[in-house]
Amino acid sequence: MAVRLYVYDEDQCDPKKCTGKKLVRFKLAQELGSLKHIPYGAVVLTPYSQKSISREDRAASERHGLVVMDMSWNRIETFPRLRSDVRQRSFPYMLAANPVNWGKPFKLSSVEALAASLYIMGYKEQAVQALSKFGWGEQFIKLNQEPLDRYSEVETSAEVVQIQLDYVPPEEE
Repeated sequence: MAVRLYVYDEDQCDPKKCTGKKLVRFKLAQELGSLKHIPYGAVVLTPYSQKSISREDRAASERHGLVVMDMSWNRIETFPRLRSDVRQRSFPYMLAANPVNWGKPFKLSSVEALAASLYIMGYKEQAVQALSKFGWGEQFIKLNQEPLDRYSEVETSAEVVQIQLDYVPPEEE
């Protein structure tokens, strides 16, 4: 079973480089025109959640979908307030492979955030499929292979966060 992917686009980035728009163009994700259109119970990726994506989120993602908020990292302070009926999740420590933020921790593009989340929840083929539309997509998995595999082997957010501590340099904790 595949997870329905959704993109809420704030139109803050260069349309030619926007990974969310490209996923929508290839019909790998559906664009949400408004925050009101986020499906009830969906898992929404946000950098501000205290809870990390984990295998615990599989059932909710299968039933209601996985949403990425497509925004510029330069304007992340404008991140919108979300309804309380969605599951807000962050993603654990990983390095970006996209050309804009290559090698930077946590600064993932929309497709990287979705692919990492899919991989962690056990949808590895769907993660690889989403990344396949980008010349650098395969590099994301290679760059983060060990942590992705470790995150995907545990069940809970707490376990994912614990594993993350093995990768976070002391100055970034």
